[in-house]
Amino acid sequence: MKFLTRVIPFLLLLTGSAHSQWVTKSYSLASGWNGVWLAGDASYVTVSELFASNPAVTEIWRWNPNPDGTQFTQTPSEPTTNSDEWTIWKRDGSETGLSRMVGNSAYLFRCSSAVSVPIKQLVQPPLATWLISGGNFLGFPSGTTSAPKMSNYFASYPSANTTVLSTPSKIYKYIGGELSTSNPMQVAPGSETMDPNKAYWFNVATIGNFTAPVEYEVASSAGLAFGRTVSTTSVGITNRSTSALTLTFTLGASETAPTNQTPIAGAVPLTVRTYVSSSNSYTESDMGTSYTVNVPASGRATVDFGINRSSMTGTPDSFYASILRIRDSANLSDVSLPVSAQPASPAGLWVVNTSVNKVSPTANGGGSSTSQPFPLLFLTHMDSSGTCRLLTQAYVGRLASAGNPVGISTNEGKILGYAESDLKPVRYFACQMPTSITSLTGTGSFTTGGSVSWTIPIAHNEPTNPFVHTYHPDHDNRDPKGGALAAGQESYNINRTCTFTFTDSPPDGRYVAGWGNTVLGGTYEESITGLHRKTLRVGGTFEMRRVSEVATIDLTTP
Repeated sequence: MKFLTRVIPFLLLLTGSAHSQWVTKSYSLASGWNGVWLAGDASYVTVSELFASNPAVTEIWRWNPNPDGTQFTQTPSEPTTNSDEWTIWKRDGSETGLSRMVGNSAYLFRCSSAVSVPIKQLVQPPLATWLISGGNFLGFPSGTTSAPKMSNYFASYPSANTTVLSTPSKIYKYIGGELSTSNPMQVAPGSETMDPNKAYWFNVATIGNFTAPVEYEVASSAGLAFGRTVSTTSVGITNRSTSALTLTFTLGASETAPTNQTPIAGAVPLTVRTYVSSSNSYTESDMGTSYTVNVPASGRATVDFGINRSSMTGTPDSFYASILRIRDSANLSDVSLPVSAQPASPAGLWVVNTSVNKVSPTANGGGSSTSQPFPLLFLTHMDSSGTCRLLTQAYVGRLASAGNPVGISTNEGKILGYAESDLKPVRYFACQMPTSITSLTGTGSFTTGGSVSWTIPIAHNEPTNPFVHTYHPDHDNRDPKGGALAAGQESYNINRTCTFTFTDSPPDGRYVAGWGNTVLGGTYEESITGLHRKTLRVGGTFEMRRVSEVATIDLTTP
């Protein structure tokens, strides 16, 4: 199993992939071959599990756009098993390369009879990348009420002043039946109605990211993801068309999460933030069920959203989810964005960067500060009950348990590796724990003005004990006959009591963005017994940053 290793303080946030907003879409498939555009992600189960109750679906082929390998010029790519451009699943088990279905992807479905197939999927922002090779197998979030003609939908591609999708550009769609010179069939953009559930072949040799006449920009594929700490986020809007449009934002509920996925505690209490120039400030009001925005022709707009966390009364590990649906007044596009949040809490996995610059002298006249700060690296986790643990290492990725949710484990075997997951697993480790200890439970909590403490025992025979020298006969904890010695004969038991006190501002007076929210810190004190006849004391400052907001942790030992 391979892992991307992070020696703290190098950070990687995986919070955006931990939860989902769910919707079920039905796809009407003809007997034979069908082009399907899957806008949402359905990778929470295998393809075999997803279509177990739909035996009419006999094959599924996923298109893998490859700029270096695509040779499409005048006709669509022929699906062949020896092409890297296709990943295949067959019900008879002869092809199993396609194990899960990811979102914003084009698929070929082969059916033994006409069937309507429901697919439960998590909502994702629309995404499309056009290849300069000319081979584009894509789908688009067109309107479903009075659906537009292709020529109207693509009138502003790639801009309102330059139309690429015009004669002699060729567009093809699958019409069912066997593959032939007439299937896929070339369509006329002026008469063909857009179907957001279908994938079409486009012969357009250009590069772009066009998805709709009105396009939306969000921070990540997680959409409006507030997590535990984000208080505001924005949606950027670009109107590519030559007409002014009114956009209607509707906040809808997510469906119930599938089995083995994070349950949804309720809807996100979304607010709309409006800038008031006279006071140079924002007003914030409940969004309610809908909100409208006017965007000028070929213009841009930004809508700022906030969240009312006071109405989120669930436990720290509760997950709230909604779906923000956006439709334009011309019925050109119908886009859904995921919205998610959790109650404010310091729960999650944190890396701690400590800088020691104070020492207690052991001799008269000794100094009390270091010439240079000494770094100490820690790794800690707080769960939803407020229990703080100091860790030797932690793995973050998709769990090997049913449903493969994103999680944290101290056991590498509990996390899916590179080849098994769509998320790159990450290993974090610290340098301050004995190798014999996986985790230590501390006292206190991560609150401003409060503190948390751990006592780290270093046994006399621990390999990291400074009194132990493997190749020195006087310091190997062995008698002349090779027998083990007790503590205090050649080496001593050592205890390190580490206390982290949280302050409402950086103790060194610096400005740190997000202090007290995304960044915690304060003063550090440590007392050491067993190393010297006196109790040694050191001190300094620390900063800690959260790398995962997952509140649960698997402490199973390897």
